[in-house]
Amino acid sequence: MIAVRVGPDFRMAVVATPGYFEGKRLPRTPEDLQSHSCINLRLPTRCGLYAWEFEKGTREINVHVEGQLVFNTLWARMRATRAGLGIGFLPEDMVQEDIAAGRLVRVLTDWCAPFPGYHLYYPSRRHATPAFSLLVEAMRYRGASGRYKT
Repeated sequence: MIAVRVGPDFRMAVVATPGYFEGKRLPRTPEDLQSHSCINLRLPTRCGLYAWEFEKGTREINVHVEGQLVFNTLWARMRATRAGLGIGFLPEDMVQEDIAAGRLVRVLTDWCAPFPGYHLYYPSRRHATPAFSLLVEAMRYRGASGRYKT
């Protein structure tokens, strides 16, 4: 198999509105999330709810969170989190402006390690079609600048 990087590393962020956290204890460990209302993600390929993945040092933990809301899209989870309906587990780059502006509060930052970026995997073949070769080159990630070849 051949792996071609098509995106940068990324981190997730555990966030909620200041209003959600009013009168509640802030989570200090991933296990503390079980006493909060979290916004879940249903993965269509797994037929179940996504377990939030955390890592700190050598310790890795997956937490099955509870909450009344379950979505299968990122944008619905983002809207529900911004509306103060619970704690969301969202890509860091999508919530940075909300955190900086004070609209969202980030917790468990030290538990959210970077994930490897997306990769395109395909079988090794001696003679890829010209169209496929163009697709691979168009999708290839070009490093820390975040730029793609155009």
